[in-house]
Amino acid sequence: MNQIVSAAAPKKKHRNLAQGVVESFTSSIQAGALKPGEKLPTESVIMEMHGVSRTVVREAISHLQAAGLVQTRHGIGTFVLEPQPANIFAADTIRTIGDVLSILELRISLETEAAWLAASRRSDEQVAAMDAALKRIVAAPNRAVAVESDKAFHLLIAQATGNRYFVDILSDLGNTIIPRARLDSEQLAHDDPKAYQDRVNREHDDIYHAILRKDAEAARAAMRTHLSNSRERLRRAQQEVSA
Repeated sequence: MNQIVSAAAPKKKHRNLAQGVVESFTSSIQAGALKPGEKLPTESVIMEMHGVSRTVVREAISHLQAAGLVQTRHGIGTFVLEPQPANIFAADTIRTIGDVLSILELRISLETEAAWLAASRRSDEQVAAMDAALKRIVAAPNRAVAVESDKAFHLLIAQATGNRYFVDILSDLGNTIIPRARLDSEQLAHDDPKAYQDRVNREHDDIYHAILRKDAEAARAAMRTHLSNSRERLRRAQQEVSA
């Protein structure tokens, strides 16, 4: 068992070591290399396999527990759980960078058209609400507030389509529609946090101003650029984690 898991886990330095351990065990569980009821290696063995500290191992195990993949029995060990049927949009099904990339592909198809429709159908009150959401992002005192305001901005665009199904799908996705709500995406891509946020703010402004002036094609293009840039940053991060 240890041989199977360690093959996917070369020693390396990475700014998000815990995420690398999570990716490795998640892949092993999903591929069936680690089966339900099977016990994970001890902390000491995982530390040696991945070249990480005990703190990193415990953080990774905590993430795996939160995702419903494993359960720790104190004094006995950590065991793989039986897979549970889940809503495909449930937050706990979004476990890896690859999952977030898949969600972004879905969003590119969905939200580019939502932006086009929003620019065609939006009301003055809706664009005022979008403007207020963008101002809250810029003034956000912490990451959590910025994420909530970012999510609100995207939901407001969905609402401006006048089609409740856009709203329903994005609402079901919850915080998974904002990659940095699930992952430290700027850290993973080795971006300076301020430069990262400035870029995102500019992308949001381009979407907002296209909707404001009712330029449907520009709104569609701006949304595609915004989501494609997020996808590219995460794709680079995924390549580094897998390298």
